[in-house]
Amino acid sequence: MARIVGVHGVGKQRLGSQTLLKDWQPALADGLGLADGPQLGPEDLHIAFYGDLFRPPGHTLAVGDPMFTADDVDEFEGELLLEWWEAAARTDPAVPPPGGDTLARSPRAVQTALRVLQHSRFFADVSLRALVFDLKQVRRYLTDGDLRKAARSRVEEAIGPDTRVVVAHSLGSVVAYEALCARPGHQVRALVTLGSPLGMRMVFDRLRPEPGAWPGRDGGAPRWTNIVDEGDVVAAVKDLSLFFGTRLTGKVVHNGSHAHDATLYLTAKETGEAVAEGLT
Repeated sequence: MARIVGVHGVGKQRLGSQTLLKDWQPALADGLGLADGPQLGPEDLHIAFYGDLFRPPGHTLAVGDPMFTADDVDEFEGELLLEWWEAAARTDPAVPPPGGDTLARSPRAVQTALRVLQHSRFFADVSLRALVFDLKQVRRYLTDGDLRKAARSRVEEAIGPDTRVVVAHSLGSVVAYEALCARPGHQVRALVTLGSPLGMRMVFDRLRPEPGAWPGRDGGAPRWTNIVDEGDVVAAVKDLSLFFGTRLTGKVVHNGSHAHDATLYLTAKETGEAVAEGLT
């Protein structure tokens, strides 16, 4: 089994484990290099892939994701969307904060939030249908028990007796957290979360099992390092120690205009240091 297991985030439904590995492997190797960490061998990193669980079934003449619009955003997704808007307003001067009328979670508020976010620095390159599809992936993981079990099983199966580090990005950090909770006897020494939404109330309140004492491996609990960019809207709550305790270490990196990009997180020295600590 691989010494490092990577867990991807949303929007990867048309990719696969090997496709992502081509991006993650050199990026993480660069991060480890900046940290003067160990070299990354060809078999050291495995991507636990679950994106296909969200991929729409094919049918005649279908291209890409479903043609979602604001009318397809349900109440849960609207709540999440407004949390993203509030987070974007705190970091992007061009984004006005939600007003009293938009906080009512009405269909009009959803339309306004989508319009504002598409003109924000963070979501500028994201199409409307992709943004709505990402919202639906988060909602489905948190509310669809069968899909949640299947996604978590992919991660649990990837973590073997030789696995020492789990690196998880975005929604993948939620999947990885729950998978590690389900395996208290694991040998993982370090959990490294990147751009994690675990501190968002809508996510935190729905974790299974409910957050409590961080489940340890044999011989003690793994070190948890949460790495975030200040401009990362998905990681709306930057300091996860407020929810998971002071044993968690938080670090801030600067990813430029693509604050949530997984490969930019992986190339950071801070990520390399956290991974190296688990390997050595």
